[in-house]
Amino acid sequence: EHLQRVKDEPPLTFPKTLEEFEYTFNEQGQLRHTTTGEAFVFNAREDLHRWNQKRYEALGEIVTQYVYELLEKKCNMTKVILPVDVTEEEPRSFIYLSADAMSNPAKLLVLIQGDGVVRAGQWARRLIINQDLDSGTQIPFITRAKEEGYGVMVLNPNENHLEVERPAKPTPLLSPEASDEPAEKRERKDDRESKKKRDFYEKYRNPQKESETEQIPIRENGSPEEHLLYVWDHFVSNAAARNVFIVAHSYGGLSLVELMCQREAQVKDRVCAVAMTDSVHNIWHQDASKSIQEWLQQHCRNWVSSPEPLDTPVEPMLPDCPRLSAGTERHELTSWRSFNSIFQFFSKALQTGDEYEESSNTVTTRSSHRTKHEHNHDD
Repeated sequence: EHLQRVKDEPPLTFPKTLEEFEYTFNEQGQLRHTTTGEAFVFNAREDLHRWNQKRYEALGEIVTQYVYELLEKKCNMTKVILPVDVTEEEPRSFIYLSADAMSNPAKLLVLIQGDGVVRAGQWARRLIINQDLDSGTQIPFITRAKEEGYGVMVLNPNENHLEVERPAKPTPLLSPEASDEPAEKRERKDDRESKKKRDFYEKYRNPQKESETEQIPIRENGSPEEHLLYVWDHFVSNAAARNVFIVAHSYGGLSLVELMCQREAQVKDRVCAVAMTDSVHNIWHQDASKSIQEWLQQHCRNWVSSPEPLDTPVEPMLPDCPRLSAGTERHELTSWRSFNSIFQFFSKALQTGDEYEESSNTVTTRSSHRTKHEHNHDD
């Protein structure tokens, strides 16, 4: 019976390209089957949930590569390897920069996604696969930002380690006394053997990771918080832009508050406005100072999942940035639904900042007292 079941199982290997998967993105940016024109179906096999999950993950990896390709070819972004002084032997990550990200004298937009499987250029893999590229990727933000004269940096906070296969443990040799062991001990051993067989069939039915792996962290980029700090120190703080703008989704908001705790004076000096989307930050748990809370109230907005119409004020939970409805109750859609509102908010913030600078007679405004932060860290 087991052997028959194994024969009926679909293979555990999955296609490596969209073409092999028989899917393509149509003109509307929707993923569709090349023959039937139908949307992606998760339950390809009703009785094999984990097999379906594996297939979905394999498609997700292809989508990740596809988005990288779009960033490079459609958006003309350049991949920059991290750490900046990486050696050939060590694991590496990367971010994407527009051609003028470091040199644009006026405006820089920094995009930070949430945590999980999403990589550079994505807000939500689920949206890319089940809805479209516009709602699930950061490409509309990049395109609009470039049209409005921003330099752009696309962060990659979840690329934290290299996964390598752990060497298999050598099988111990049977002892010569094995045949003389007591019957009770042999029975226990037989039970273990049959459990191994059951586990094998279970693994075959529900394929998970086939081998043991270990993770080698990427130097100074081993977590989303570390990654943001590293990119701030090596890129944002050395960029020419007088005004930095940040969009931070979900866990990205938490990483941003963490950055403020580490580099408060620098962030206040360089950042004009922050748009969070359903951020999971917590100013109390993260020990954000009173001055950070006040700055967030002034310069930050958080578009949250809510049944209320877009931009409706939502009761704040803590005394930090004002919360507005993103016009959707779906967490992963909050960035896309608040897209226009975010760019309007940035324009107003820039206008207000410029008016403040023009009317100020002092030399202590945000942009005029800025110095090049070479090694001037606030930690």
